[in-house]
Amino acid sequence: MSIFLYSYLLLFDVQEGTHITKVINCSVQGNIDNYSVDSEVNIPEVQRIELWRDAYGLFSNWYLDWIEVTNLATNITSIFPAMKWIKENQRYFFNHIDTCLPQDDPFKQMRMLELQSIQRDYQIQVKVPGLPAQVKELPDDERFSFDYQFNMGLKGKIYRDESQRLVMASGVEWKDVEDVKSVYTPVFGIPQGSKTFNDDANFGRQRLNGLNPSILNLCTQIPKSFGVTETMVKPFLEGKTMKQAMDDKRLFIIDMAILEGCPTMGEHIMTSPFALFYFNDAKCLMPIAIQLFQKKGPSNPVFLPSDPTYTWMLAKMWYSLADSTYHQALTHLNFTHLMMEGISLAAKRNLAPSHPIMKLLNPHFIYLMAINSLALGTLINPGGSIDKTSSAGINGHFYIMKKSMAFWRLDIHGTLPEDLKRRGVFDQSVLNGAYHMRDDALLLYDAIRIYVKKYVIHYYSAENSLTADYELQKWGAELVKSRDDGGVGILGVPNNGKFVASDQLVLALTAIIYTCSVGHAAANFQQYDEYGAPFNFPYILYGSPPKDKSLVTIETVLGSIANRIQLLESMAVTKVLSEKGTQSLGDFEKQLIVDPPAIKFVEEFRHDLREIGKTIDERNKNRKFPYDELLPSAIPNAISI
Repeated sequence: MSIFLYSYLLLFDVQEGTHITKVINCSVQGNIDNYSVDSEVNIPEVQRIELWRDAYGLFSNWYLDWIEVTNLATNITSIFPAMKWIKENQRYFFNHIDTCLPQDDPFKQMRMLELQSIQRDYQIQVKVPGLPAQVKELPDDERFSFDYQFNMGLKGKIYRDESQRLVMASGVEWKDVEDVKSVYTPVFGIPQGSKTFNDDANFGRQRLNGLNPSILNLCTQIPKSFGVTETMVKPFLEGKTMKQAMDDKRLFIIDMAILEGCPTMGEHIMTSPFALFYFNDAKCLMPIAIQLFQKKGPSNPVFLPSDPTYTWMLAKMWYSLADSTYHQALTHLNFTHLMMEGISLAAKRNLAPSHPIMKLLNPHFIYLMAINSLALGTLINPGGSIDKTSSAGINGHFYIMKKSMAFWRLDIHGTLPEDLKRRGVFDQSVLNGAYHMRDDALLLYDAIRIYVKKYVIHYYSAENSLTADYELQKWGAELVKSRDDGGVGILGVPNNGKFVASDQLVLALTAIIYTCSVGHAAANFQQYDEYGAPFNFPYILYGSPPKDKSLVTIETVLGSIANRIQLLESMAVTKVLSEKGTQSLGDFEKQLIVDPPAIKFVEEFRHDLREIGKTIDERNKNRKFPYDELLPSAIPNAISI
């Protein structure tokens, strides 16, 4: 009999009947250890393994990925996924193809005890009042691998060292616009956003295919507090009236009222703008009116493309300040990282490792709690990177995050087709040929939904199996339970967490997997390209937003952006955040799905993803500005960075 252990194990027993084979080993990190064992009895196929270790030796914490046992006579192999830290003086049991619903588990008592142990490690805590629930203390099983953490730390050090060198060489303040480009050394590279300057068509593309593509709405009426008039925008509507443009579904609006009253760092100012866009005959979304604050009046004019060049540019930059703040606080941090941490925490607390839904979800939770824990200590802590590089600072971000908790719903904002319908942009004839993020994301959402549906129907084919699954029902209950009462407090979980029909579960699981993979990728991996260009997507601005249409000089524009230290810190952070460090969607780091029928669903999902990749490649050949962000190969499985 041949036994493989991937990674680290001090002591384990393989038991079948009365026969015990004991192996003692001090393994080196990353090794696959191979042992041949003579058995006194014929064991055609090992079904169950009991494993434990003692506390002897230095660095005696061991992480085990999997155990593989092969009968050399019959060539039958049994794989036992582990994916956990092996703690001292605790006994672990691993079953071959252990996937089963709790009501069907022959070892119910042992399963219950394992869940109770997990719940002690995975406790719920609201760390910032009013924000999502998170894990109280990071469990060992959630920590970064040594290689992942080392690589991330090394990259960060390279960018910090380069930043320090550039500041020492050139000082803090900018000499001119060209001086800004001097920071784009070979170490950093040139961000895409720096390749255009005061370009209205690019400004429109950012709203469709940039970091924050989920706040654009079809305009069906002008809000009363938005002072834009027919006369103002007539020159930009290609001969149409505003009503005709609305009827043709060519007029679009963004309203950032949520930013009204947002606290800022020191004397910095935060806007809460309206922006109006027109989709022209050339299939470009063009900005045609911007009002920087919610209450119209003489000191809060509507800025237009016909205003003086740098006056209009400065208005767009102050709009983008609000957009970038919304993006980081909500689209990126709250709606992916933190919301999904609470959902994953509830899953791990209530679904046993052998539960089929836990095996489905686990690859999409890898390193999520670890990256959030790291961020809380370095980025979103008082005095951290956000405080140093943004106008809003941590308090401003928390302010709008708390506001968003009252409206974000898993079945609407977290469910792509419903979110697109809510905003009036689901129909692909709207913004046809320009809204690449939507068009590509819908392909991926549908592939995930089909994969999830096959999987759910397979495991819940028996009558009443869904309602009889007490672990699943406890997960649903904890998802919707108020945070004040110790739950996760997610709004919009189908049927308020009481899963009685497969389509309810499919919708929830699809939304979770989509958000952890595609949704996060769309909001994350262009960060360096956008934030690295301070005229393109400013995260901090100095001075005051323009209060009238007087002439603005380029010197005023230059003096409003981040200084060299702030820009380089933002570049260093976003450069790390923009680098994909884990495997692509469908290529799981943790291959926990070992049940043969379910493996077939995974293979079919991978096939669908390959076909989607080909479709997007073909689309990009015909796009003036290709969109590569949602190529399946570019999307990690999880929120791991």
